[in-house]
Amino acid sequence: MSHADEVTKLPKDFKVIGKTNNAKFCIVENSKKKLFGIQFHPEVTHTNRGKIILRNFVFEICKIKRNWSSKDQKLKLIKQVKTQVGNSKVICALSGGVDSGVVAKLLSNAIGKRLTCIFVNTGLLRKNEEKQVVHTFKKRFKINLVYVNAEKQFLNKLKNITDPEKKRKIIGNLFIKIFENYAKKIKNIQFLAQGTLYPDLIESKSVTGSQTSKIKSHHNVGGLPKKNEFKISGAFEIFV
Repeated sequence: MSHADEVTKLPKDFKVIGKTNNAKFCIVENSKKKLFGIQFHPEVTHTNRGKIILRNFVFEICKIKRNWSSKDQKLKLIKQVKTQVGNSKVICALSGGVDSGVVAKLLSNAIGKRLTCIFVNTGLLRKNEEKQVVHTFKKRFKINLVYVNAEKQFLNKLKNITDPEKKRKIIGNLFIKIFENYAKKIKNIQFLAQGTLYPDLIESKSVTGSQTSKIKSHHNVGGLPKKNEFKISGAFEIFV
């Protein structure tokens, strides 16, 4: 399911077609309008027949043609970065996760040494994950990488805090401050890059006005704060 969040009331003319002992609205449909909704992640490996659900939705319901490939998308994104960035320098917030990791590699392929990544260890990573990130991006991919060990700072700030949303706000605010401090040391940066999963954007804020509600904040969504220490001429996101 989705981080213990759940839908508690169905929209008008929707009915339940899938449920579990813990969640009564796993899959819903409005057959007249051909609208379908799910409350779980079909894309993850431990969802049984998740790929079939996605395949049926894309090809059987939406009638999308099979004219897309990951290779073509990669080349398209690299070309897009080259066109937008030109000969400028880019700084990238790297967490080691899929979102920022994919963006860092795409940027590296596009602009090489004009990319610098800042990796902030929040102390909330998996065991030895920071070593793996440094090895992968600095040693294997040869990307300019600034590693910041801020474990103690984050854990001290989070001490005795139990509310999940408050924790996320603390993590996000401290991350931005630390990132800014190290970004200022890198000269002539014109672009800031970050990778974002589109669901993170949807969960963090309403994207269609008042029709959607914020589920939870993500520290990598919303861009730079209104007041920031370093100046850049542009920022872009790549959704992965």
